[in-house]
Amino acid sequence: MTDGKKQASLSRRAALKKGLLASGSVGASIATGSLLSSSAQAASHATQSQPEKLITEVQDWNKYLGDGVDARPYGRPSQFEGDAVRRSVAWLTADPKSSVNFTPLHKLDGIITPSGLCFERHHGGIAEISPDDHRFMINGLVDNPLVFTMQDLARFPRENRVYFLECAANSGMEWRGAQLNGCQFTHGMVHNVMYTGVRLSHLLKEAGLKSNAKWLLPEGADPSHMTRSIPMEKALDDCLIATHMNGEALRPEQGYPMRLVVPGWEGNMWVKWLRRIEVGDKPWHQREETSKYTDLLEDGLARRFTWEMEVKSVVTSPSPQAPVNHGRGQLVITGLAWSGLGKIKRVDVSIDGGRNWTTARLDEPSFSKSVHRFYLDINWDGKEMFLQSRAIDELGHVQPTKNQLRAARGLNSIYHNNGIQTWHVRNDGSVENVEIS
Repeated sequence: MTDGKKQASLSRRAALKKGLLASGSVGASIATGSLLSSSAQAASHATQSQPEKLITEVQDWNKYLGDGVDARPYGRPSQFEGDAVRRSVAWLTADPKSSVNFTPLHKLDGIITPSGLCFERHHGGIAEISPDDHRFMINGLVDNPLVFTMQDLARFPRENRVYFLECAANSGMEWRGAQLNGCQFTHGMVHNVMYTGVRLSHLLKEAGLKSNAKWLLPEGADPSHMTRSIPMEKALDDCLIATHMNGEALRPEQGYPMRLVVPGWEGNMWVKWLRRIEVGDKPWHQREETSKYTDLLEDGLARRFTWEMEVKSVVTSPSPQAPVNHGRGQLVITGLAWSGLGKIKRVDVSIDGGRNWTTARLDEPSFSKSVHRFYLDINWDGKEMFLQSRAIDELGHVQPTKNQLRAARGLNSIYHNNGIQTWHVRNDGSVENVEIS
């Protein structure tokens, strides 16, 4: 630093120190906003009325020793984050054993979903399986039918990949109009984690595929015996047999001790508690791909094999469960975008219901078939807003409006709703799920 720059820095420090001393204390100066820019002063209006003694006086957590390292052998969130939990909607399903709960998207930031907050979808409850007793079989149109133990699987090369998993019914209740008031409930059947596992192609190569091997039928070890047909091209491309998520073993509700990972495709195909893969020459048309997980159109016909989860996004804050509590001024709008066809290229945000759009900032990291975090910083004037986000993926696919989807597919479907979501932010900062015709 040159002498001139050093002198200027010292002068600024001296002026700052003088200002703090003149006000009587650091706490008093912060409370009156003398250290804040004009925009930040407006944003901090809600905190100015808080008692300065919270910063100037010693608090209990400064006085007493806390728990030691042996008190929490497995870490848990702060007691002050107790509302960041998965939640269910009682009337959506007939029985908790075949039901769903939702990721609290409005409480999260970044792109990785904590393992304990990943949504659950079960068809027969959670299977509790000892890894020592678990076996995985490959049979059918193979040269060498094989049975693997968990120890066998651990001998194959492992990979780490970050992918989103989305239920095909995510946002399904919104096909006929705004139903559920919160992005946890409208969009919370999605999570994004790092999976560790073995390429399925390695295991199929070990078994040896016959020349007419074209399809796979993975089967779960849970009481519902979940099965789905998967084309061989996808299996050999990027499917994994995962044993870990976010660095630790799979949670029981996520398929412990192993599950299938089918990147970018609907979550029902990611068979949990995987016990068997049969190799065949044609699709099986099982229950979950005939009476379920097909897209019923307006004329009564159904689209089948609509595997890919198309480009989609949602503003997570502000949203009905994350209202604006600090009043007017600086406001961070944030949300998630994803595409089962690759990376997200751009996200636009509208505060006036789609009349005008502003390109948001996509934050790193960016992975293919993973969620992307976007941010838009604005200076909110306190007027009502109609928040929307519109994602565009690297192949040029643009997230459609709900009306565009309905025009093409009618109102009978409950699957693959990737339409643009609208939140109405009122003058008082409260937020409601609405639609704009």
